[in-house]
Amino acid sequence: MALSFPNRSRSFDATRRAVRFWGHDSAMESSFFVTEDALKRVQPDMRLDESGLLSAFDSNRDWIHAVAAQVYSRGRKGSYELLAGDFRESAHTPGPRAAGPAKTSARGWFSARQ
Repeated sequence: MALSFPNRSRSFDATRRAVRFWGHDSAMESSFFVTEDALKRVQPDMRLDESGLLSAFDSNRDWIHAVAAQVYSRGRKGSYELLAGDFRESAHTPGPRAAGPAKTSARGWFSARQ
């Protein structure tokens, strides 16, 4: 079964300066952390407080999930950290994604954006 993100919950982790969210592969749940630096790459004009990080995550959720799926496919671990380098500039135009069907697979997202 492929990685999916049925739980739309996310939270701010002040110690890591990251937004935490969860993915599921069959019955296995994994934690993901997208760092402040990664979110700045995704949305350069975001505010650098808790509200700003959560808003940047919400505005770019599909892209973040696609990158999380790529990182997850590199090897199974208990938790995953998404870093700025995981977000290729060519794979996404700046700003929130246009409305449309959600794509959570990395291949679907990147091919749709190129």
